[in-house]
Amino acid sequence: MSNISKDSLGVPPSGARGLIHEAIKKNILVLDGAMGTMLQRYNFSEEDFRGERFKDFPHSLKGNNDLLSLTQPQAIKAVHAAYFEAGADIVETNTFSGTTIGMADYHLEDLVYELNYESARIAREVADEFTAKNPDKPRFVAGSIGPTNRTASMSPDVNDPGYRAVTFDDLRIAYKQQVEALIDGGSDLLLVETIFDTLNAKAALFAIEEVKDERNIDIPIMVSGTITDASGRTLSGQTVEAFLVSVSHIPLLSVGFNCALGADLLKPYLQTLSQNTSFNVSAHPNAGLPNAFGEYDETPEQMQAFIKEYLDDNLVNIIGGCCGTTPQHIKLIADIAKEYKPRVSTAEM
Repeated sequence: MSNISKDSLGVPPSGARGLIHEAIKKNILVLDGAMGTMLQRYNFSEEDFRGERFKDFPHSLKGNNDLLSLTQPQAIKAVHAAYFEAGADIVETNTFSGTTIGMADYHLEDLVYELNYESARIAREVADEFTAKNPDKPRFVAGSIGPTNRTASMSPDVNDPGYRAVTFDDLRIAYKQQVEALIDGGSDLLLVETIFDTLNAKAALFAIEEVKDERNIDIPIMVSGTITDASGRTLSGQTVEAFLVSVSHIPLLSVGFNCALGADLLKPYLQTLSQNTSFNVSAHPNAGLPNAFGEYDETPEQMQAFIKEYLDDNLVNIIGGCCGTTPQHIKLIADIAKEYKPRVSTAEM
């Protein structure tokens, strides 16, 4: 293993960062679908996750999808290419768990910079290939920043409600390292996603602002929360309106929701969001709800019909898929999105 740092890597240019503000005014942008769903198809073994580099590592690594950017980079590249081929404008980096907090489960905290850098570099390479083929349709890379597996707002111990498994500063430091690597690797924008605890997200946003200030750069930011059930609230208890207020202090490229619900059940919360923000609105719902085996059964055709309702009601500027979605889902979503103009907000903020 190595403690690779930004000083030892060449920093690629972020090819299309400035173009996304123009693109989002012209078209509804299409985000990719699930990375995990696609990687499951490879049925990688423990040895596959380890590769040659980690063959003697003393801990199990199976299930660490982020590590595949180092040990199975061709698979990650193929997934990105499949989504671009399907019509996606934006792909997310393979970095959903790419913080020291997330990697602690695998004892790989010292790899975080390299994991994020390489994941962004791979996505950047594929995006540039597709942009070169069709310069009229620039392709973008979103640095994926997941919520971590700890929550700053709630105690994991029912007998000690004041206890916290992580602090705001712990999160800020971890996110800052991830953000620096995602930018260095060539991300055009940053996607703080699957937010179940807005305090975690605020730590990520604080870290992003720190990096922007230190580097004197501007980079577009997408924020995407998750409504966990029919209560219409995030896991930490916020309503749509409360979530929106909590993140609106920073200029955002978009605010939206992803995961947890299918497109049909997510719609009323998107309506509330769209009516109350002048930011662009994004959505990347699951392919329905999971069945008894944890699999997603909603077909591309079914999901396309639900997404058409979003478009008919002028709800979104960015649309894609989360758990259970595939390039087939994204292709049908992209096909229908072409027929509509981007949402124009009537909200005042």
